[in-house]
Amino acid sequence: MGKLRHSGKLARDLIEFASENKVYWIVPLVGVLALVGLLIMASQTTAPFIYTLF
Repeated sequence: MGKLRHSGKLARDLIEFASENKVYWIVPLVGVLALVGLLIMASQTTAPFIYTLF
């Protein structure tokens, strides 16, 4: 639960930083980078199971 709470605070801080400094382009950039990171982590954990199917 602590990591989830920390992630929410980090996202809120990022949005506050973007609004104060008028750099709104940074929010979608960080979001896309986070999704790519999650995709890489998910693909590494499921790869051994896919190999057993073939």
